Amino acid sequence: MKRIFRTIVFALLFSSLALLPAQDESGNVTEAETETAVTNEASTVYVVPIRGDIQPSMLVFLRRQIEAARRDGASHIVFEIDTFGGRVDTTLRITSLIGSLDDITTVGYVTLTPEGTAVSWSAGALIAFSMNQIYMAPGTSMGAAAPVLAGPEGATAADEKTVSAVRTQAAAIAEKNGHPPGVALAMVDNEVELLEYLLGEERGLATRPEMMELERRAEQEGLELETLRVISEQGRLLSLTAGEMERYGVSAGTAATRVELYEQLGLVQPNIVEVSPSSADDFVSLITGAAFTSLLILVGLMALFAEISSPGFGIPGTVAIAAFAVLFGSNFMLGTVGSVELILFLVGVVLLIVELFVIPGFGVAGISGVALIGISLVLSMQEFVIPAFEWEWEMFHRNILLVVMNLLAAIIGFAVVAASFRRFSFFQRLALTTAEDVESGYTVQSMVAAGSPVGKAGRAITTLRPTGKAEIEGEVLVVEADGEYVSVGAPIEVIRLEGNNIIVREIH
Repeated sequence: MKRIFRTIVFALLFSSLALLPAQDESGNVTEAETETAVTNEASTVYVVPIRGDIQPSMLVFLRRQIEAARRDGASHIVFEIDTFGGRVDTTLRITSLIGSLDDITTVGYVTLTPEGTAVSWSAGALIAFSMNQIYMAPGTSMGAAAPVLAGPEGATAADEKTVSAVRTQAAAIAEKNGHPPGVALAMVDNEVELLEYLLGEERGLATRPEMMELERRAEQEGLELETLRVISEQGRLLSLTAGEMERYGVSAGTAATRVELYEQLGLVQPNIVEVSPSSADDFVSLITGAAFTSLLILVGLMALFAEISSPGFGIPGTVAIAAFAVLFGSNFMLGTVGSVELILFLVGVVLLIVELFVIPGFGVAGISGVALIGISLVLSMQEFVIPAFEWEWEMFHRNILLVVMNLLAAIIGFAVVAASFRRFSFFQRLALTTAEDVESGYTVQSMVAAGSPVGKAGRAITTLRPTGKAEIEGEVLVVEADGEYVSVGAPIEVIRLEGNNIIVREIH
């Protein structure tokens, strides 16, 4: 029994020693064993897609997934990029969002899938530079990040002020994450010339101004600087393949699959959390789109005009509240609506009510109310108040046109609906469509009065002091004595009508 006990104890002791980290001669844990222990610890990795057009709804999706990754203690977020680009303002906000992450390693992975485009162009390139590391699948490319403006004539190049702002931001985020700033500059501005150089054994890419700095460095360090070739000439934007990105040190590597990517990142059996846009994200994308936004403004304004012009509170008011609640709520999620827009809208509605019910006619209050409502709707669709760049002016003009066109459409639509209101039986159940006129048999007087009862006789059934009741030709009417007292039961005669009053006198 004791022998069995000793065998068990020695086995447990041997197992415990085997599990202890290796130590060097001084008794310290070796660095290799520490790295193995850390590597073997399962890491949580979030895989978040950035696909399709870069629209404001994507910012909402990315912000929510980043917060979820933080709550789960994720060590890495792999952003799978496959996009031709999108809106400049949304792109800059996404780069700021991702670039500000210091507690999570961010990885941009340009993917090659059967249903994808295998590119990270324009806004996609800028977003990739905001990440700590860039990996690309074979057969993919990145570049052509110059900002363009979408107008009636199609896409046109942005002005120098816009290009300069985007170029500076692209170089800044690339420099922050250790990517060659010259590559980011050449992808944004076609006036930037990019050269391949060899400094000693270091191979890289640099712009002309950067080459001057490299010459000074070569002289100080006693190295030989050689210009190999021009990668991107002036007049064209830079685009690089996956192989070129790795060769020039822009990307950290090339990975055909996620498994290869995780291996290159040093992640052993990571806990993968793969996310994708949910039905809620699709709904946000729908309601923040230009078409649905236009529909909400049109329906909301028509319902608002109908509610203000009718007594009480009914269905039009409910529809208006619902439409504007969805409009302002969706834009609030995008970060473009605050207290200013809501206050302007409410003040505009109040001014319209005052104009319609307090001040006769339509003047300053009404015009101001419509203007404030329009301004609030315009501001709710943009981050800025006063445009500073050409792309902001383009967006500002587009928003104004959208609001003005829908305002005019709402006025015309309301007039058409109001004119044809009586033609539909459904609307007749919702509102009074008949008039109490004489032709329809309506009158404020009795049938006797309506038939001109002057000269007809009757008797007083109450004392007339001077007003009371009398029976005339079998009908009880309210009558008024002509300046005299008439007792109950006295015979009377109608002598005239004064408006709705029947004037009688006693027959002696």
